[in-house]
Amino acid sequence: MANTAENEYTRPTMADTPTSPASSSESSQAQERVKVYSLVKHLVDDVALLFRKELALAASEVGRSVKDTKKGMTGLLSGAVVLNSGYLFLLGAAALGLAQVMEAWMAVLLVGVVTTVVGLLMVQGGKKKLEPSSFKPERTIDEIRKNKDSVKGATS
Repeated sequence: MANTAENEYTRPTMADTPTSPASSSESSQAQERVKVYSLVKHLVDDVALLFRKELALAASEVGRSVKDTKKGMTGLLSGAVVLNSGYLFLLGAAALGLAQVMEAWMAVLLVGVVTTVVGLLMVQGGKKKLEPSSFKPERTIDEIRKNKDSVKGATS
């Protein structure tokens, strides 16, 4: 039975296809469609790959920023504890020295006011360094802009 089915249906071969101009134009149109499909497929694959690489770059950059921030904060905190201890002794010495020239309560008050003003200025300087703009992934943003410009240039 299988042999009968094979005999009844045979695939057309190149010799069976007519070579009229209409047939060749249909064939070239089909080839063009295949080429366009292939180009679009490659474009989609390339854009997806580019997107994955940009995400990996951004993740790497953010991860590095977080690690650097952790290291910086650890050093800052431990240094601040030691510095604070020394600073308290210096303030006590300054208050005792001023107490030789003026009333003791006035000397302590003066040292406290000056210390508070200096501390406030330092805190405000530190707050500026912790603003969200300092965590912006600059290289990733530049790469995305370059890619956007090159895609615009290629499509124009």
